[in-house]
Amino acid sequence: MFNSLSEKLESAFKNLKGEARINDLNIANTVKDIRRALIDADVNFKIAKEFTDKVREKATGEKVINAISPGQLMVKIVKDELTELMGGTEAQFNITGNPAVILVAGLQGSGKTTFTGKLASYLKTKKGKSVLLVAGDIYRPAAIDQLTVLADQVGVDVYSERENKNAVEIAQNAIREAKAKNKNVIIIDTAGRLAIDEAMMKEVADIRAAVDPTEILFVVDSMTGQDAVNTAKAFNDRLDFSGVVLTKLDGDTRGGAALSIRYTVNKPIKFVSSGEKMDTLDVFYPERMAQRILGMGDITTLVEKAQAQYDEEQAKKLEKKIRKNQFDFQDFLDQLQQIKKMGNLKDLMGMIPGVGKAIKDIDINDDSFKAIEAMISSMTPYERANPDALSPSRKQRIAKGSGKDIAEINAFMKQFDQMKQMMKMMNNMPMGGRFPGMRR
Repeated sequence: MFNSLSEKLESAFKNLKGEARINDLNIANTVKDIRRALIDADVNFKIAKEFTDKVREKATGEKVINAISPGQLMVKIVKDELTELMGGTEAQFNITGNPAVILVAGLQGSGKTTFTGKLASYLKTKKGKSVLLVAGDIYRPAAIDQLTVLADQVGVDVYSERENKNAVEIAQNAIREAKAKNKNVIIIDTAGRLAIDEAMMKEVADIRAAVDPTEILFVVDSMTGQDAVNTAKAFNDRLDFSGVVLTKLDGDTRGGAALSIRYTVNKPIKFVSSGEKMDTLDVFYPERMAQRILGMGDITTLVEKAQAQYDEEQAKKLEKKIRKNQFDFQDFLDQLQQIKKMGNLKDLMGMIPGVGKAIKDIDINDDSFKAIEAMISSMTPYERANPDALSPSRKQRIAKGSGKDIAEINAFMKQFDQMKQMMKMMNNMPMGGRFPGMRR
C-alpha cells in the first residue's frame, strides 16, 4: 500500500541529508520533489500544489531554518500536512437511532457488497449491535445470493424480496422488519452501475429520502485513483453522503484517492478495507496513515489488532507454562492461529517502524505457516504436549501425515528447541524478562 509514494517521498527527503541547516535552496528542491511524488501518486495538481505551498511556508519559518536536524523536521512537517489533508482526526461514526439506518452506495465493482458484510461484522463483534442486512440491489442477479453468503459468514440476518423490483419499498419494509425483530442497525446495500447514470442516482436518492439514513457511506475502489475522486464528487452532489470508504488498499494503489477525496468533497474517510476476509475492515485514522506513507510504521494499530485477539486467561496460563519451561507444540499452534487472525502478515510487519521498507520486495505468503500447522496437526495430543517424546518412528509417521520429509521435521524441531531456549533465557533475566514497572 502506497509503496511507490513512500519511496518517492523518502527520495525527496534525501535532499536534506548531510545539510546542517534548512535554507531556501534545499527547501525548494525538496518541495519540488514532494510535489512530483504526489502528482505521480495520482493526486490532483491543484491539491499537490496547495499541499507543497503549505509545507514550504512552514519549512521557511525562523525556528525551522535555524534547526539542527532539517531532515527530521521536514518529515514532521510533511506528516502533519498529510494528516490534515486526509482529515486531521478520526471521523465519528453515528449508529444512534431505533434502528440506525446505514445506506451504502457506490459503483459496481467497488467492493460495496463485500464492505457491507465487513461492516456488519465490525458492528456485531466490536460494537455489540444486532444487525440486519438489506438486499437493495434489484438488478444484479447474484447480489442477494452474495449478500446472503456474507451474512452467513458473519452471523447476521438478511432482508430481501426477490420478486420486488422497487428498491424504495424494500428499504421501507426492511425498517419495519428490523423494528419487529429488535435489530438496532440496518445496512442497506444499494445497486451499483458500471458508470454513473441518472437512473442509478435517482434510485439511491429516492431511497435516501424515504429512509432518512443515519449514515450514508460512499464506497470507492482506491485503485481507480483520480477517477475515484471524480466519482465521489458526482455522488456527493446528489446524496450529500456522510463519509467515504476506501476499498482494495492491499492492491497496487498509488494513493491518490486517499489523499484527494477528503479535500475534494470535504467529507471524511471513515473506513478502509483490504482483502476479502470479513475481519479486514479498519477505522481510518489520518495520522496513522500519514505515518505509514512516510515509512514510520503504525504501532498503535498493530497493538490494537493484537489486543483484539488477546485472551487474558489464556495468556496467564501460557505465561506460567513459559516460566516452567513447559511451552509445547499445542501452545505454539495456538499462537500461530492468533497471529493469522490479526490479518495479512506482510501488512502487519509493515506496521513496525523501519520494517516496511526492508520487506517491500520480499514476498511474504500468508500460507507460510501451513507447513508448521500440518506438522503439528499430524501429531497426537500426547506428542503435542511432550515435544521431547518425538522418537524417530514418531517423526516418520508425522512426516507422512503432513506430506513433509524427515529433514523438514528435524529442522522444525531444531527451531522449536531454539525458541524454547530463548524463552528460558528471558525467563532467567531479572524480573523474568519484564521491563521495570510492568506488573507480574
